[in-house]
Amino acid sequence: MKALVLLGLAVAALAAGAGAVRPVVPAVFVLGDSTLDVGNNNHLPGKDVPRADVPFYGVDFPGGPKPTGRFSNGYNIADFIAKNLGFERSPLAYLVLKSRNCLIPSALTRGVSYASAGAGILDSTNAGNNIPLSKQVRYFASTKAEMEAAWGTRKVSMLLANSFFLLGIGSNDLFQTKPKSPVEVVALYTTLVSNYSAAITDLYGLGARKFGIINVGPVGCVPRVRVLNVTGACNDALNLYAAGLAATVKSALATLAPKLPGFAYSLADSFAASEASFTNPQSVGFVSSDSACCGSGRLGAEGPCIKNATLCGNRDTYLFWDSVHSTQRAAELGAEGVFNGPAQLTTPISFKQLAYNRY
Repeated sequence: MKALVLLGLAVAALAAGAGAVRPVVPAVFVLGDSTLDVGNNNHLPGKDVPRADVPFYGVDFPGGPKPTGRFSNGYNIADFIAKNLGFERSPLAYLVLKSRNCLIPSALTRGVSYASAGAGILDSTNAGNNIPLSKQVRYFASTKAEMEAAWGTRKVSMLLANSFFLLGIGSNDLFQTKPKSPVEVVALYTTLVSNYSAAITDLYGLGARKFGIINVGPVGCVPRVRVLNVTGACNDALNLYAAGLAATVKSALATLAPKLPGFAYSLADSFAASEASFTNPQSVGFVSSDSACCGSGRLGAEGPCIKNATLCGNRDTYLFWDSVHSTQRAAELGAEGVFNGPAQLTTPISFKQLAYNRY
C-alpha cells in the first residue's frame, strides 16, 4: 500500500512540476454545500439526491463541455479560490478519489473536497440526500488517519497546519427551516452556530489551522425565491434571516479564535461581496442579476437546468446560472473579491493573508 502511495506522490509531483505557479499552500480541504461541491453527490445513491450530472451543467467547463457535478456552467468558487492559491482547480471530490483509489496521493499533494450539494450544518437538513457537515468532518478524520499511515504523523501535522481549509455552508439550513417567532429564530441560530463551532473545533483538533469561511449571503435574492414574488423582487425577510445568522457566525468565530492557539481564519462577507451585483450589476459586467441563465419559465426559475431548458447566450453576463447557483463568471469575481479585494469583504484578514500565514 505504501509503495502505491509513493508512486502516486511521484506522479503528482511530476504533474505539479509541469505547472508555472507554485501553490501558496501544500493542500486545500473543502467542506460545504452545492456552492463548493465538485462531484461528491454524483456518487451518492437515491433518486432525490441533488446532482449536476446532466447538460447544460458544465457547458463551459475548461477543456470541453461536460457535467462534472458542479452546479455551474463551468468552475465554481472553490475552483477559483484554489486557482488563487496556485492550484489548477479545486481538489477532486472525496468519493471520486475513493472510487479511483487515489485518495491519499491527492490528500498529500492537492487536498480533498468533501462538499456535498444539499448539505447543511444540521444533520437533519435534507437528511439522507447529502453528506452533512458532521459526516464531512468524519471523512476528513478518516483521510488524516490514512495520510499518517502513509507519510508519518509529524509530516502530516505540518502539512495540515499549513493547508487551507475552505468552508461554505448554512444556506440549506435556512431554506429548510421556517421559524414561527423571534424566539424560534434565536434558538435556530444558537443550534446552527453551536454545531458549526463544534465542526470547526473538531477540524482544529485534527490539525487544521487556516480556515477560509464563506458566510451565508442574500439567499432571498436567488431566482428560486424571487419567482415566488409577483414583482420578482428579493425576499427581504429571508435576507434579514440570513443576515442574522451571518452576524451570529461572525460573533461566534471572534469568540472561538482566542480559545484555540494557532487558529487563524478569514470570514468572507457574502452580503458585501454580492452588493454591487444586485445594486449596480452593469458595473461588474452583468446584464441580469435576477434570472437564471439555464432554466425555464419566469425568471428561468420555474424549471430545472437540463438539456431541453432555455440557455442564455452569454453566460458571463448573468449572475445566476440556475435558479440557485452562480455562473462561473460570478464565482470568479467572488473568489477574486475575498482573496484580493477590499478589506470590507473579509474579516479579520483576507483569504490571501490567511494563505500566506506560516506554521
